[in-house]
Amino acid sequence: MSFPNRRSATAAAALALAVGIPATFVIAPAPVEAAAGDLDKAVAALRGISTMKADFTQTDRNGQSVSGVMTLKRPGKIRFQYDKSVPMLVVSNGKSMYLIDYEVNQVQRWPIKNSPLGALLDPSRDMKKYGKLLPTDHPDVVSVQVRDTSHPEYGVITLIFNRDASAPGGLQLTHWVALDAQNHRTTVRLRNQRYGVSVADSAFTFRDPRRSSRRPG
Repeated sequence: MSFPNRRSATAAAALALAVGIPATFVIAPAPVEAAAGDLDKAVAALRGISTMKADFTQTDRNGQSVSGVMTLKRPGKIRFQYDKSVPMLVVSNGKSMYLIDYEVNQVQRWPIKNSPLGALLDPSRDMKKYGKLLPTDHPDVVSVQVRDTSHPEYGVITLIFNRDASAPGGLQLTHWVALDAQNHRTTVRLRNQRYGVSVADSAFTFRDPRRSSRRPG
């Protein structure tokens, strides 16, 4: 596949990652019901993350994948640094999500509350209030779908955890899935998760391609 086509697919997937629109997640027939208290454990797991770094792979509906490094700092900050071959960046400074496309010198911005990633980032998003447990195919897997039905424009995110005593709250976030109204699915899988790492706030800035000065990102 040529780089322009790959870039277009990556841009669409990055846009879904940043701002998604109403989504759902379909799991294969799964007889295992969630255990009592798992939603509380998932909330505790997310709240227990102060900082985290992880390698990620982002896959679009056509199966095209790109990789990079995710850096998270709660509350509200995240950075998806793609591999050097992909001239894009998704970053939140705690208030806004930005999608920066360095190939076309374009920057797009949204409030984090309008992103499905608000479930991870927005301190005002009550995951217990808006989340529900979904059945999975394994007792060690916990799946939580977060949807604010009064604000469908905020999008939906389905967070998948594995039980892991070494992770915050005993659950390790392994991936999430979003599916937009155009049936554009974006899956982000994490690996090599590192918790409690030192992360400077400068990690959530970016070089604005529209001008030479550096601005908060």
